[in-house]
Amino acid sequence: MNYLESLYWIHERYKFGIKPGIKRMEWMLDRLDHPERNINGIHVVGTNGKGSTVSYLKNALIENNYSVGTFTSPYIETFNERISLNGLPITNDEIVELVSIVKPVSEMLDAETDLGVATEFEIITMMMFVYFGQIHPVDFVIVEAGLGAKNDSTNVFMPIMTILTSIGLDHTNIIGDSYLDIAKEKSGVIKAGVPFVYAVKNDEAKAYLNSVVEEKHVKGIKLERDIQCISNGKEFTFRYKDYELENIELKMIGTHQQENASLAIATLLEMFDRGMIMLNFNKMIDAIENTTWTGRIETVQENPTIILDGAHNKESIDVLVDTMKTYYSDRRIDVLFSAIDGKPIGKMLQALESIADTFYVTAFDFPKALPVDTIYENVEHEKKVKIKDNADFIKSYDGDLLLVTGSLYFISAVKDKLKNNG
Repeated sequence: MNYLESLYWIHERYKFGIKPGIKRMEWMLDRLDHPERNINGIHVVGTNGKGSTVSYLKNALIENNYSVGTFTSPYIETFNERISLNGLPITNDEIVELVSIVKPVSEMLDAETDLGVATEFEIITMMMFVYFGQIHPVDFVIVEAGLGAKNDSTNVFMPIMTILTSIGLDHTNIIGDSYLDIAKEKSGVIKAGVPFVYAVKNDEAKAYLNSVVEEKHVKGIKLERDIQCISNGKEFTFRYKDYELENIELKMIGTHQQENASLAIATLLEMFDRGMIMLNFNKMIDAIENTTWTGRIETVQENPTIILDGAHNKESIDVLVDTMKTYYSDRRIDVLFSAIDGKPIGKMLQALESIADTFYVTAFDFPKALPVDTIYENVEHEKKVKIKDNADFIKSYDGDLLLVTGSLYFISAVKDKLKNNG
């Protein structure tokens, strides 16, 4: 198959939906001689903040002369970026090669077992393990979990460090509808002997994770208890053990980004203390300060200002609203919103309405995208408007500040349209 045929084969498996569990992955990896056992992996899980934390880690390690693979989702600009080497997406030819390896194994799974057909995400995860475990070994692989943790397709390898960025009420129909339920699912990545860096604010979830850490005799490194992130507006001070790093100023704004960066720094320092890496601290901080992440409060235009953010659940919308209030309180903000099915859009919309001068709603081309009428009916803002062609609307926008948000898939679709339409 060529590149487009390979992509079609991968994407066609989207119809098989989400099937929690790792038995299919284990079966296929066994047939491929377990490439996942050949990587030095850092496992990053959480409801929000995974992508940013991966990016901080990646850039700091690259700046310290390590080769780094990353596995992230969803993609924003090109499918290939889901599997990246030193920040660059793998090539089309490499995608074709990986599909040629995993496709026969996935077909064997379907023909020889009753485990069910491999999903799209499982196939891409398999491709990542084959790439970094067999085809192109690297010093470190930073693996971002997809949905959940214990039953996520990525939870089939023994990492050297595990990070839990946050717990929120997302995908409740699959992984539980309470913070405790979700904490139990996330705790499935805590493995004996592997340091666990975590940031959980809900008391019930925190207590449960603390108990699992103690029970498994794992070194738990917790934000606020072990890691101090002391914010002073745009700058923050980081403390862990005997380390203190002052006046850190990130390009990615918001106190949540300071916390994500703190998790990454603590992870790197723990690796340094354990002899896993050598670190030039100045290079580490410079890399982290200069990190950006597509689709996270990303300013794509000035005059008028247009900002894209992939906030896609109640917790991330709340963080976005707080950040906009902190940094853009003197601006007149218009909101353009779209989302996918299964999200608590009522609560998401309510939070965004508090900062919106005019609330625009739209739809986009994606299998699970909500119809524009469904979103419109849920908006209670007195100035609400339906937008048919969101790309044309964004290109012709002449207000003060337009915030485009609601889904990472939506942001990806917007960026694709804007790029192709010039």
